[in-house]
Amino acid sequence: MHTLLLVLDLVGTFVFALSGAAAGVKRRLDLFGVLVLAFVAGNVGGIIRDLLIGAVPPAAISDWRYLAVSLVAGLITFWWASAVDRLWSPVLLFDGAGLGLFAVSGAQKALDYGLDPVMAALLGMLTGIGGGIARGVLLAEIPTVLRADLYAVAALAGAAVVVVGNVLGLPSAAVAVAGSLLCFGLRLFAIRGGWRLPVAKPPGRSDTGRPRPDDHHEGDGKAP
Repeated sequence: MHTLLLVLDLVGTFVFALSGAAAGVKRRLDLFGVLVLAFVAGNVGGIIRDLLIGAVPPAAISDWRYLAVSLVAGLITFWWASAVDRLWSPVLLFDGAGLGLFAVSGAQKALDYGLDPVMAALLGMLTGIGGGIARGVLLAEIPTVLRADLYAVAALAGAAVVVVGNVLGLPSAAVAVAGSLLCFGLRLFAIRGGWRLPVAKPPGRSDTGRPRPDDHHEGDGKAP
């Protein structure tokens, strides 16, 4: 189980780091900026998870392999950006893969540290979305989890598969693969099909964004 968690963590770190680096290249950051984004996107979720469950110091800063994997992903994306860009929506593709892997590994590690199933599933979701949130903040963007098609919901679904499999005593490897594929599949279908949760609409606005006929402008006392 320890080996499985390590593999999931490192692979998740690599693909999330690719998504962070790809976003940095897209915003025309320099080499240092791209590497910083790669490390942040690949490791913040795992660091938050480890701090919350008491696994300190977090693996991302106590094990050199996490830094190495992040830097390799950042360098690959920086120097071969054109090859990475040929993939279909590389940021979304790598982000979805990392989301699935981290949601699964986060839930499994939380269970190993004695958390109850519900909280383990929530922590798995948090592990998956943490890197994307940090990446969005550094790029001065609204984080994907707050505006994308079934982002956190997909992570929660993948983590829930791990929790249910653990309760039923199913093989850990099979459950981890199933949870990762479910999360990744939901993200891809949501992106392609435009599936999303209801979006908030500003008060006093119609669906087209224009003021409604019964709205009043302050100060002139007249209806528009």
